[in-house]
Amino acid sequence: MNAAVYPAGLIRRRRTRLQIEQLDRQILQALEEDHPQSVRHVYYQMTNPRLPEYVEKSERGYDQVQYRCLKLRRDGRLPYGWIADATRRGYFTNTYRSAAEFLRNVAGLYRADLWRDSETYVEVWCESRSIAAVIQDDCEELAVSLYPAGGFSSVTLCYEAAEQINALAIDKRSVVIFYIGDYDPAGVLIDLAIEKELRIHLDTNINLDFRRLAITPEQIRRFDLPRKPRKKSDRRVLRIKQTVEAEAMPARILRALLRTEIESLLPQRALEVSKVAEESEQEYLNLLAKRADRRL
Repeated sequence: MNAAVYPAGLIRRRRTRLQIEQLDRQILQALEEDHPQSVRHVYYQMTNPRLPEYVEKSERGYDQVQYRCLKLRRDGRLPYGWIADATRRGYFTNTYRSAAEFLRNVAGLYRADLWRDSETYVEVWCESRSIAAVIQDDCEELAVSLYPAGGFSSVTLCYEAAEQINALAIDKRSVVIFYIGDYDPAGVLIDLAIEKELRIHLDTNINLDFRRLAITPEQIRRFDLPRKPRKKSDRRVLRIKQTVEAEAMPARILRALLRTEIESLLPQRALEVSKVAEESEQEYLNLLAKRADRRL
């Protein structure tokens, strides 16, 4: 067995070619069954000691999974779209060669208002962009705004979000915000800070219901989520002895929890009705595009 000596005399084994191939198979299977996922979601699945080739629960273990994901993508074995990453995005300005081209592009973007007949306005906030990348498609399909706070959110982001709520929820009876974040001494304070800052800027007639969707102590027990000891130097919220990152919850479970909660607030058959309306309006926009073509 190959071995390497690390600081403090710790000896760790180096994987053989066959062990690396086994780890690659596990990564590919995890992503084939559920995608997109962030690398951190995949890493937590690979820490399962029941796997033939699992990784240690450490940043070194994370680095190993991250490198194998990169290698698999470079080799063409792992589709790039199966890994979610919203931490780095480009900024683009769309331009069009004609009004007809613009209309054809707009037709595909048209969305019917799912929440028109609802008494509730809904948003989703999360602690990290890693989580946002995993739930973004579901939020878009269900037509709810998504805010990745990036830790303790800026006052500016909370102010702008509150102003948006004030404008959009003017005819609603209640506002529900679902929050997803780590269960650790900092993570359990972030959502409280966001809620407090939002309330400062919300109109007095807004009835805000701010709910932590994940991670909760009950979920840690129910799903047996991987946990690690808290930092001894962190003196916040001393009752928390073991910490759990939001990415420790399997992506498919997180998405299912989110969809169940949001869909429970939608009017009955709202998704089905909106699809019919969207197809009709998109057909009309495409007809306008054809007429614009004939003018050229």
